[in-house]
Amino acid sequence: MSYMLLIVEPREQRGQRSEEEGRQVYAQMLEFAEKLRTRGVLRACESLASDKDGVRVQKRGGESRLLDGPFAEAKEMIGGFFLLDVETREEAVRIAAECPAAEWCTVEVRKVAPCYA
Repeated sequence: MSYMLLIVEPREQRGQRSEEEGRQVYAQMLEFAEKLRTRGVLRACESLASDKDGVRVQKRGGESRLLDGPFAEAKEMIGGFFLLDVETREEAVRIAAECPAAEWCTVEVRKVAPCYA
C-alpha cells in the first residue's frame, strides 16, 4: 500500500534558521531518505520551496482565480513529502516517528487512495 508522509512545518520556521542550520536539517532529511531507499520502501521524496512563491489556483464557473503566496490564513505549510510503499498503516506511522522532521515539524501520515474512497 502507498502512504504519504507530509512534512507540515510552521511557516516562519525556515526564516528563523541560519543557512548552516538549514543545511544541517536538510542533510538529516537526505540521510533519512537514503535509509528508506535502502530498505526498499521509498517511492519518491521531495523538499518543497517556501509557500511565499507559491500560487493557488481555483476555477469556479469557468473563471480561474489565482492567489499568490504567502497565504496569510495559513499558519503551516507543506515543506516536503515522502511517498512510501509499505504493508500497513502501522508501518507508515513507525517510519514517520523515525523521521528527523518529527522533532521540529508535524509528520502527517496519509494513505494514497482515490477521492471517492
